[in-house]
Amino acid sequence: MSQQQSDTSHTRRLARRLPLVGAAAAGSVLLLAGPAFAHVSVQPSGTAAKGGYATVNFKVPNEKDDASTVKLEVTLPTDHPLASVMPQPVPGWKISVTKAKLPKPIEMEGEKITEAPSKITWTADGKGVEPGQFQQFPLSVGQLPKDTDQVVFKALQTYDNKEVVRWIEPTKEGAPEPENPAPVLKLSAAEEDGHGAAGADEKSGTTTGMKATAATADASGSDTTARVLGAVGIVVGIIGVGFGVFAGRRRSA
Repeated sequence: MSQQQSDTSHTRRLARRLPLVGAAAAGSVLLLAGPAFAHVSVQPSGTAAKGGYATVNFKVPNEKDDASTVKLEVTLPTDHPLASVMPQPVPGWKISVTKAKLPKPIEMEGEKITEAPSKITWTADGKGVEPGQFQQFPLSVGQLPKDTDQVVFKALQTYDNKEVVRWIEPTKEGAPEPENPAPVLKLSAAEEDGHGAAGADEKSGTTTGMKATAATADASGSDTTARVLGAVGIVVGIIGVGFGVFAGRRRSA
């Protein structure tokens, strides 16, 4: 076999192997990334600003292949109590709110608050969160603290086989993530109106949107003008060529 034939054969074998290698690598990435998506977490559905109100979602994935999640218990922080907590109804789940007396009363909108919600419990009426699924549990909370950049919750996830996963471990800066990290809500800078940055974002978004629309309209107008002028130039050019040909024939005649 010639060297050229040998090289061609090697190239073909390599080309056949590449998809298999790529698939194996992608599978490894998915396997490594899988556990990261299995944590119970809390995320804002809008802006969670210091001193404001926000709607947050506790996202609960089912990390078991042979059991369903049938209960979620979220313990609210005591160092930064949340006086206003309203759960949104979730089909197929019962909700109970537990309150507790505060060690130190807090003032909220001119009123002295002596107790606040301390735990929210969601219990499944039916099958719960089955394997391969996740469920979100929305809460309206406020007022969020002004003197911290985050609010830490603790969550217990109970399966129908009686197993309980305790998502309560604190995440320390610069340290590896713990096996069962507690859900953490990140807070943004406070706004003057005390109701979060949504209003400012909406205004900014509206202004930006208007500018973008105007710019798009200008660009569209300029493009249309350019096309019209180009078409006129082509027509004039055709007329000029036709006139030149006609004039040349007359002179020849």
